[in-house]
Amino acid sequence: MEIKILGPGCAKCKTTVDLIDRVAKETGKDVTLEKVEDMRQIVGYGVMSTPGVVVGGKVVHTGSVPTRDQVLSWLG
Repeated sequence: MEIKILGPGCAKCKTTVDLIDRVAKETGKDVTLEKVEDMRQIVGYGVMSTPGVVVGGKVVHTGSVPTRDQVLSWLG
């Protein structure tokens, strides 16, 4: 499963990457995390507030650090 985290590298973006990585490891899910910091690419997803999270090519979250439960739902 590929998950992209969209953001310029702010603290919330780093926290989001760490959270998704930790939950994936805890649940044994095989996840590839890609950090997208290029603003043109981020805006290309329609994301105006970071961090953004893209799962399976679809934006599933923007503007804040997601909750653990949200991450679990994405990892399904």
